[in-house]
Amino acid sequence: MSSPKTAATRIPSRTATKTTHKAAARAKPAAAKPAVKPAPAVATAAAAGVASAQATQLAADIERGLADGRLDMLSPDALQALMAAACKAYAAQIEAGNPIAALAQRTTVTPTEVMVTASGLLRATNLAVFELGMWQSWTGR
Repeated sequence: MSSPKTAATRIPSRTATKTTHKAAARAKPAAAKPAVKPAPAVATAAAAGVASAQATQLAADIERGLADGRLDMLSPDALQALMAAACKAYAAQIEAGNPIAALAQRTTVTPTEVMVTASGLLRATNLAVFELGMWQSWTGR
């Protein structure tokens, strides 16, 4: 048989275990550091102005190219990147409480083009029209 002293050395006491858990519970987690330092408002506004001007120019270039019959104005990767960025930017505006229209009131986009694009977006995200309808009824959007 082993002596009580040897057994105590091999099996930690419950008091020691409780003390260790209490100390761990009291330990403060390290403060999370912000990943990006906020930019000054002036710099942010200027960058937004530049991005908006570039986006407007790109849209005009794409429209001209399509009018000339140049369907290869954008590679599939570039078109997908633009579509994703536009979806994210639009959703962010709506989520922030800025109820802007997805398209200008007087636009050259046809209803067929809207439906083709909406169908493509739904298919790309594995959603059905039924799910869109349910989401719209739940959220009122």
